[in-house]
Amino acid sequence: MAGELGLDAAWLRGAEGLRLLVGEHVPEGVTPVAQAYAGHQFGHYAPRLGDGRALLLGEVVHSDGGPRDLHLKGSGRTPFARGGDGLAAVGPMLREYVVSEAMHALGIPTTRALAVVATGRPVRRETVLPGAVLARVAASHLRVGSFQYARATGDVDLLRRVADHAIARHHPDAAGAENRYLALFEAVVTAQAELVARWMLVGFIHGVMNTDNMTISGETIDYGPCAFLEAFDPATVYSSIDHAGRYAYGNQPRVAEWNLARLAEALLPLFAEDEERAVALAVEALGTFRRQYNDVWSTGMAAKLGVTDAPAPLVDDLLTLLRDNRVDHTSFYRRLSAAARGDTEPARELFLDLAAIDAWLARWRALSPDADAMSRVNPAYIPRNHLVEEALAAATDGDLGPLERLLDAVSAPFDERPGLDPYAEPAPDHFAASYQTFCGT
Repeated sequence: MAGELGLDAAWLRGAEGLRLLVGEHVPEGVTPVAQAYAGHQFGHYAPRLGDGRALLLGEVVHSDGGPRDLHLKGSGRTPFARGGDGLAAVGPMLREYVVSEAMHALGIPTTRALAVVATGRPVRRETVLPGAVLARVAASHLRVGSFQYARATGDVDLLRRVADHAIARHHPDAAGAENRYLALFEAVVTAQAELVARWMLVGFIHGVMNTDNMTISGETIDYGPCAFLEAFDPATVYSSIDHAGRYAYGNQPRVAEWNLARLAEALLPLFAEDEERAVALAVEALGTFRRQYNDVWSTGMAAKLGVTDAPAPLVDDLLTLLRDNRVDHTSFYRRLSAAARGDTEPARELFLDLAAIDAWLARWRALSPDADAMSRVNPAYIPRNHLVEEALAAATDGDLGPLERLLDAVSAPFDERPGLDPYAEPAPDHFAASYQTFCGT
């Protein structure tokens, strides 16, 4: 990551580089800022959120020629801290590091982690924990909540300036459209439809899809109580604070659409001077979300099954079988490659209802699935929840070995390698039954 940003990794590991990465050294000419945004948190509007424990250091140029934000998380209190300490602990920052790297390796748009630096400073949560700062890289940190905040000021010129920045930074094709701001919204709808469909295909559960955690760029951001699906069940919730299951795995597409409706509301004054006309344009644009999401998801499911086109009844029947038999999501699709080559037993043994899965496998194999193509899209290794917890616990105690081995596995998720079998196995039943994740604040 350092190399892609034109930074010297050796310098970053030195005294001055470490001071930069924890916010103690600010280069000449740089003015760090805490960004303001609003947001709907679990459906309830909060007019003033913002970076309570984060700072945008500035921009650096990526090797692709585009700008990237360099952002610190856990660097101390800001005017948006809302009574918090502005700090972060080693465990949650390393969770963001390992999961964002895994998402990047899976080909899913995401913020990236440049570094996690232990500060040596205690952080008080339920217990006293070692502190850390995450240095995060993103195409930008513009969120749906950024537009909600701008709209709430009543300053339409400010709203327009933020929208123009988003167009220039992320969706330049919108600049030439007849209605550039509507085109911006349409581009965000497309980006989010594609992103969430890809989450669903790999079994990723964000855990806290508030509007301030949805980017305009279409990158995954804010890896708090996130986790990967184990036994397939659309109702799966891991987040300890999601008591009603608002952000359950199966709800993520609907939540994304709801969040985009909030973005449309914020942008209404830019769509048209007449509010009724603006609303009509917004509704029409938002109406494309489900089709675009379904197109990406259906294409992705066909790829996971190794076929050009997967009949809807075949897919629906499979999802029912996976849920009813509590089959591990990642293991099943990976083992299905062997079934495409003629050995159905590895996939078959995951099911209790053998007659049902045998019948389904026969229907599927009649479509002549491509086993090699399946292995390129169905990962062998994801950040298994129990392995993440083990790695974070060890790192908190000063042992980075488990974390480094986990990172090695998930950084090449499609390539099966000797000695990595434990990284492909589901969590033990006793762990999976009671697993919860926490936001770290």
